[in-house]
Amino acid sequence: MEPTLPSLPMANTNQHITDTVVRESARLRNFIRRRIPDPGEAEDILQDVFYELVEACRLPDPIEQVGAWLYRVARNRIIDRFRKKREVALPDLVNDSEDGDDHWLEQLLPAEQDDGPEAAYARSLLMAALQDALEELPVAQRDVFIAHELERRSFKELAAESGLSINTLLARKRYAVLHLRERLQSLYDEFNL
Repeated sequence: MEPTLPSLPMANTNQHITDTVVRESARLRNFIRRRIPDPGEAEDILQDVFYELVEACRLPDPIEQVGAWLYRVARNRIIDRFRKKREVALPDLVNDSEDGDDHWLEQLLPAEQDDGPEAAYARSLLMAALQDALEELPVAQRDVFIAHELERRSFKELAAESGLSINTLLARKRYAVLHLRERLQSLYDEFNL
Protein backbone atom coordinates (compact mmCIF):
# COMPACT_ATOMS: atom_id res chain seq x y z
CA MET A 1 0.00 0.00 0.00
CA GLU A 2 1.44 3.37 -0.98
CA PRO A 3 1.62 6.04 1.73
CA THR A 4 -0.51 9.17 1.51
CA LEU A 5 1.50 12.07 0.17
CA PRO A 6 1.26 14.81 2.83
CA SER A 7 1.80 12.39 5.70
CA LEU A 8 5.42 11.88 4.64
CA PRO A 9 8.33 14.13 5.63
CA MET A 10 9.14 16.79 2.99
CA ALA A 11 12.14 14.96 1.46
CA ASN A 12 10.13 11.76 1.22
CA THR A 13 7.16 13.67 -0.20
CA ASN A 14 9.34 15.11 -2.98
CA GLN A 15 10.71 11.66 -3.78
CA HIS A 16 7.21 10.16 -3.69
CA ILE A 17 5.95 12.87 -6.09
CA THR A 18 8.85 12.10 -8.45
CA ASP A 19 8.16 8.37 -8.26
CA THR A 20 4.45 8.97 -8.88
CA VAL A 21 5.15 11.18 -11.91
CA VAL A 22 7.54 8.61 -13.39
CA ARG A 23 5.15 5.70 -12.68
CA GLU A 24 1.94 7.39 -13.88
CA SER A 25 3.18 9.64 -16.72
CA ALA A 26 2.83 7.27 -19.66
CA ARG A 27 -0.54 5.84 -18.64
CA LEU A 28 -1.94 9.24 -17.73
CA ARG A 29 -0.68 10.75 -21.01
CA ASN A 30 -2.38 7.91 -22.95
CA PHE A 31 -5.60 8.46 -20.98
CA ILE A 32 -5.57 12.15 -21.88
CA ARG A 33 -4.54 11.59 -25.54
CA ARG A 34 -7.49 9.24 -26.11
CA ARG A 35 -9.75 12.17 -25.24
CA ILE A 36 -7.70 15.12 -26.56
CA PRO A 37 -6.24 14.51 -30.04
CA ASP A 38 -4.00 17.60 -30.04
CA PRO A 39 -0.66 16.49 -28.52
CA GLY A 40 0.15 20.02 -27.30
CA GLU A 41 -3.16 20.36 -25.50
CA ALA A 42 -2.81 16.86 -24.04
CA GLU A 43 0.65 17.72 -22.73
CA ASP A 44 -0.67 20.96 -21.20
CA ILE A 45 -3.36 19.00 -19.37
CA LEU A 46 -0.80 16.46 -18.15
CA GLN A 47 1.40 19.25 -16.80
CA ASP A 48 -1.64 20.86 -15.13
CA VAL A 49 -2.43 17.55 -13.42
CA PHE A 50 1.10 17.17 -12.09
CA TYR A 51 1.14 20.80 -10.99
CA GLU A 52 -2.05 20.16 -9.03
CA LEU A 53 -0.39 17.11 -7.47
CA VAL A 54 2.48 19.25 -6.22
CA GLU A 55 0.04 21.90 -4.96
CA ALA A 56 -2.11 19.27 -3.24
CA CYS A 57 0.93 18.02 -1.34
CA ARG A 58 1.09 21.41 0.41
CA LEU A 59 -2.42 20.95 1.80
CA PRO A 60 -2.92 19.39 5.24
CA ASP A 61 -5.36 16.73 4.00
CA PRO A 62 -3.65 13.63 2.60
CA ILE A 63 -4.37 12.35 -0.89
CA GLU A 64 -5.75 8.85 -0.66
CA GLN A 65 -5.17 6.62 -3.71
CA VAL A 66 -2.91 8.96 -5.64
CA GLY A 67 -3.41 7.15 -8.98
CA ALA A 68 -7.20 7.49 -8.86
CA TRP A 69 -6.83 11.12 -7.75
CA LEU A 70 -4.61 11.89 -10.78
CA TYR A 71 -7.14 10.41 -13.22
CA ARG A 72 -9.99 12.33 -11.59
CA VAL A 73 -8.03 15.59 -11.90
CA ALA A 74 -7.15 14.76 -15.54
CA ARG A 75 -10.81 14.05 -16.36
CA ASN A 76 -11.82 17.37 -14.75
CA ARG A 77 -9.19 19.28 -16.78
CA ILE A 78 -10.42 17.63 -20.00
CA ILE A 79 -13.99 18.62 -19.17
CA ASP A 80 -12.81 22.17 -18.45
CA ARG A 81 -11.13 22.35 -21.90
CA PHE A 82 -14.31 21.21 -23.65
CA ARG A 83 -16.37 23.75 -21.71
CA LYS A 84 -14.01 26.55 -22.71
CA LYS A 85 -14.26 25.57 -26.37
CA ARG A 86 -18.06 25.46 -26.18
CA GLU A 87 -18.09 28.98 -24.79
CA VAL A 88 -17.16 30.31 -28.21
CA ALA A 89 -20.61 31.42 -29.22
CA LEU A 90 -22.24 32.32 -32.46
CA PRO A 91 -21.51 35.87 -33.54
CA ASP A 92 -23.52 38.43 -31.62
CA LEU A 93 -24.97 41.61 -32.98
CA VAL A 94 -21.84 43.70 -32.69
CA ASN A 95 -23.64 47.00 -32.64
CA ASP A 96 -27.25 47.91 -33.14
CA SER A 97 -26.43 50.67 -35.55
CA GLU A 98 -29.06 52.59 -37.44
CA ASP A 99 -27.17 52.40 -40.71
CA GLY A 100 -27.55 48.61 -40.94
CA ASP A 101 -23.88 47.60 -40.91
CA ASP A 102 -24.40 44.75 -38.45
CA HIS A 103 -24.98 41.81 -40.81
CA TRP A 104 -25.09 38.83 -38.47
CA LEU A 105 -25.49 36.18 -41.13
CA GLU A 106 -22.21 37.13 -42.83
CA GLN A 107 -20.39 36.46 -39.57
CA LEU A 108 -22.12 33.11 -39.11
CA LEU A 109 -21.59 31.46 -42.49
CA PRO A 110 -18.26 30.37 -43.97
CA ALA A 111 -17.35 32.63 -46.87
CA GLU A 112 -18.49 31.44 -50.29
CA GLN A 113 -15.02 31.89 -51.71
CA ASP A 114 -13.52 29.49 -49.13
CA ASP A 115 -11.93 26.59 -50.94
CA GLY A 116 -12.83 23.08 -50.11
CA PRO A 117 -15.88 20.94 -49.88
CA GLU A 118 -16.05 21.22 -46.09
CA ALA A 119 -16.86 24.94 -46.19
CA ALA A 120 -19.46 24.41 -48.92
CA TYR A 121 -21.03 21.53 -47.00
CA ALA A 122 -21.08 23.51 -43.74
CA ARG A 123 -22.62 26.47 -45.54
CA SER A 124 -25.35 24.32 -47.11
CA LEU A 125 -26.21 22.66 -43.79
CA LEU A 126 -26.31 26.00 -42.00
CA MET A 127 -28.50 27.53 -44.71
CA ALA A 128 -30.96 24.61 -44.52
CA ALA A 129 -31.06 24.83 -40.71
CA LEU A 130 -31.45 28.61 -40.99
CA GLN A 131 -34.46 28.23 -43.29
CA ASP A 132 -36.09 25.82 -40.84
CA ALA A 133 -35.37 28.13 -37.90
CA LEU A 134 -36.71 31.16 -39.81
CA GLU A 135 -40.03 29.37 -40.27
CA GLU A 136 -40.35 29.17 -36.47
CA LEU A 137 -40.12 32.94 -36.03
CA PRO A 138 -43.09 35.28 -35.76
CA VAL A 139 -43.75 36.87 -39.16
CA ALA A 140 -42.68 40.39 -38.06
CA GLN A 141 -39.30 39.17 -36.81
CA ARG A 142 -38.74 36.94 -39.84
CA ASP A 143 -39.56 39.77 -42.25
CA VAL A 144 -37.11 42.18 -40.63
CA PHE A 145 -34.38 39.55 -40.49
CA ILE A 146 -34.82 38.58 -44.16
CA ALA A 147 -35.05 42.19 -45.33
CA HIS A 148 -31.91 43.25 -43.45
CA GLU A 149 -29.72 40.14 -43.70
CA LEU A 150 -30.68 38.62 -47.02
CA GLU A 151 -32.03 41.53 -49.03
CA ARG A 152 -29.44 43.95 -47.58
CA ARG A 153 -31.97 46.68 -46.88
CA SER A 154 -31.10 49.29 -44.27
CA PHE A 155 -33.12 49.85 -41.13
CA LYS A 156 -33.79 53.44 -42.28
CA GLU A 157 -35.29 52.18 -45.50
CA LEU A 158 -37.39 49.56 -43.68
CA ALA A 159 -38.61 52.15 -41.15
CA ALA A 160 -39.65 54.56 -43.90
CA GLU A 161 -41.45 51.82 -45.77
CA SER A 162 -43.25 50.25 -42.78
CA GLY A 163 -43.87 53.34 -40.65
CA LEU A 164 -42.25 51.57 -37.67
CA SER A 165 -39.42 53.10 -35.67
CA ILE A 166 -35.86 51.94 -36.23
CA ASN A 167 -35.73 50.82 -32.58
CA THR A 168 -38.75 48.55 -33.12
CA LEU A 169 -37.11 47.03 -36.18
CA LEU A 170 -33.82 46.58 -34.31
CA ALA A 171 -35.65 44.86 -31.44
CA ARG A 172 -37.43 42.51 -33.82
CA LYS A 173 -34.19 41.59 -35.53
CA ARG A 174 -32.49 41.10 -32.18
CA TYR A 175 -35.20 38.64 -31.06
CA ALA A 176 -34.84 36.83 -34.37
CA VAL A 177 -31.07 36.59 -33.99
CA LEU A 178 -31.36 35.32 -30.41
CA HIS A 179 -33.73 32.57 -31.54
CA LEU A 180 -31.57 31.65 -34.53
CA ARG A 181 -28.40 31.63 -32.45
CA GLU A 182 -29.98 29.20 -30.00
CA ARG A 183 -31.27 26.93 -32.77
CA LEU A 184 -28.03 26.91 -34.79
CA GLN A 185 -25.45 26.74 -31.98
CA SER A 186 -25.05 22.95 -31.99
CA LEU A 187 -24.53 22.85 -35.76
CA TYR A 188 -22.13 25.78 -35.52
CA ASP A 189 -20.15 23.94 -32.80
CA GLU A 190 -20.08 20.74 -34.85
CA PHE A 191 -18.23 22.46 -37.68
CA ASN A 192 -16.07 24.63 -35.36
CA LEU A 193 -16.88 27.69 -37.45
